[in-house]
Amino acid sequence: MEEKQYLVDALTIQESWRIFRIMAEFVDAIETLSGINHAVSIFGSARVKAGESYYEKTVVLARLLAKEGFSVITGGGPGIMEAANKGAAEGGGKSVGMNIRLPFEQKPNPYANIHIDYKYFFIRKVMFVKYALAYIILPGGFGTLDELFEALTLIQTKRIRSFPVILMGSEYWKGLLDWLKKSMLREEMILSEDLHYFQVIDDPEEVVRHIKRFVIV
Repeated sequence: MEEKQYLVDALTIQESWRIFRIMAEFVDAIETLSGINHAVSIFGSARVKAGESYYEKTVVLARLLAKEGFSVITGGGPGIMEAANKGAAEGGGKSVGMNIRLPFEQKPNPYANIHIDYKYFFIRKVMFVKYALAYIILPGGFGTLDELFEALTLIQTKRIRSFPVILMGSEYWKGLLDWLKKSMLREEMILSEDLHYFQVIDDPEEVVRHIKRFVIV
């Protein structure tokens, strides 16, 4: 039997019905988020605990954003996501949790006042970009890096309009930033102007001021 080279070759009639599930998930997400304006997406680790520095700083940040009229969107789970939803709810804002069904770690937090449950990662990622006027990236793992670099790639390739991308936690991100400069830039894999697509800001109030310079609420 000839080996199938491409995934599309393996699609069966049953698999084709998945297209309708994907369409339904898109429609549900768009309808649920239709009233969301001036949103900021906040990303970070699910493993950060309440009381830890990054958790508490995220609560403060999201509360400030909400009081300035911004909605806050997160992945809906624990850790940094929970902290952001908590701060937004405390600030009287729209606190959106876009949870993804996973076999571990990812359980919806109780602070989102607008909740969506996703099966497909790529749909969730489209919604993050579609409704966000800014991205704030706190310390996290592979998923956080995925969101960061997808946004930077879309901005770099002009597939979306440039918007503020802010890294919080300069000490945590230092190694990554050094690698971008000493490896990628030095080897001419990126251009020097590509490093201007994001900013590193640690103070929550300064983060809000930076976003407000680009976004009028």
